[in-house]
Amino acid sequence: MSTPAEASPEAGRPTAATAASPATPQPHVDPNPKRRGEQTALFLFIAVPFVALVAAVPMAWGRVLNWHDLVIAFVLYMISGLGITVGFHRFFTHGSFRANRPLTIALAVAGSLAVEGPVLRWVSDHRRHHAFSDREGDPHSPWRYGETVPALMKGLFYAHMGWLFDPENTNPQRYAPDLLRDRGVMFVSRAFGPLVIASMGLPALLGFLITGTWQGAATAFFWGSLVRVGLLHHVTWSINSICHAMGERPFKSRDRSGNVWWLALLSFGESWHNLHHADPTCARHGVLRGQIDSSARVIWFFEKFGWATNVRWPDTTRLAARRA
Repeated sequence: MSTPAEASPEAGRPTAATAASPATPQPHVDPNPKRRGEQTALFLFIAVPFVALVAAVPMAWGRVLNWHDLVIAFVLYMISGLGITVGFHRFFTHGSFRANRPLTIALAVAGSLAVEGPVLRWVSDHRRHHAFSDREGDPHSPWRYGETVPALMKGLFYAHMGWLFDPENTNPQRYAPDLLRDRGVMFVSRAFGPLVIASMGLPALLGFLITGTWQGAATAFFWGSLVRVGLLHHVTWSINSICHAMGERPFKSRDRSGNVWWLALLSFGESWHNLHHADPTCARHGVLRGQIDSSARVIWFFEKFGWATNVRWPDTTRLAARRA
């Protein structure tokens, strides 16, 4: 777990060395393994909405879902999703690599298309999360109400999306002073509204251009805008909720972050969450055999093209020291 200063980027911008640090986090002691009732409740919370979404696809095919809807939704999911994982998270928040200026702005724009908030607020909230992970002060810990099944269900909902409606705001002067000093990034952050309109409107425009019909525009808007953004939101929020309530913990961390393998593809490798909290600035989260991390592969391509430098790839010594 890192303090805001440890999590701040070394990304071709001034670092957040001047950011105020909270009180030193104390080690978190893991509780006993969760009871069967907790596991059952978690399964229902996770599985039912996803099964409903999957079931809707064949039922809608040929009527309100066509090939161009899937292509548009897939491409924009990739762009906006990687904008969050590679851009907002690994680059802007944790400084896992340095980026040239065009890539810096492109990542800020791509992440904004996910409609998860301006880059300044997203980074500030996430740095605060790492400073107080699963303790008082964490903006979205699923354990905030206790460890009984009802408390966990309430906590999961809060960590998943309820925290977004909390009036408490993270202070960017404290957690993201480096972003505040970056004029280009701040311009993108302030342009969040127009970028949301573009993100939601582009699928409909593409659907109309491909089919020449208003129905094509409507179905593209439904799948490429509403479903795409909704799915991406829930995948992102699941890292906050599910990955702090269950999963394997092969590395030592001061919180309850776990690896949830079945979220890895949809989250572009973010659900290998235990290593991330054990070594927050590491550019690769899936470091063990068989752990697919597509975000790390994208960073690898950026490095090969010379757009990204000083990439913090896993170090065997650091990994060995963090093994549980």
